[in-house]
Amino acid sequence: MARTFTVSDSIIIDTDPSTVYAQVSSPDLMGRWSPENLGATLSGEKRPARVGMVFDGHNKRGSIRWTTRCTVTAADEGELFRFRVHAIGLKRPRLPGPIATWEYRFEPVGEGVKVTETWTDDRRSWPDFVANAFDKLATGGHTFARFQGGNIRTTLRNLKAALEAPSVTP
Repeated sequence: MARTFTVSDSIIIDTDPSTVYAQVSSPDLMGRWSPENLGATLSGEKRPARVGMVFDGHNKRGSIRWTTRCTVTAADEGELFRFRVHAIGLKRPRLPGPIATWEYRFEPVGEGVKVTETWTDDRRSWPDFVANAFDKLATGGHTFARFQGGNIRTTLRNLKAALEAPSVTP
């Protein structure tokens, strides 16, 4: 079976692109919305995000936890945030190699912003049958494309709920 290398989904959030960008381009905050990511440890200066910024993403799926090394490849405030995942390991990302690219686009729509999250499988050198077998083992029976499609939908819904929630003033 041929692989799907890219999956994306979009949602409209009732706020401005800069507000959403500020949240999404802070990898240490992603654990607030993602069903799999627990946040990140940033190397060096945290904000604003910039091309070349490196961070380690902390992740979990069931009882399994792992860390990925990521580098920001696009950081255009209010428009685009992208990073590539290029190393993985349990506690430290020791195994280098192309893994995935994550991208977030922000497009003004009426009074809000259309946020599009895209996952791209960068494991191009893997034969399809090997990738599909590994994916089904790692995701409990799905390809990564299908699995990540569900994660993207959940992340976008959680992001929308958090950013549209009324502020609580003490």
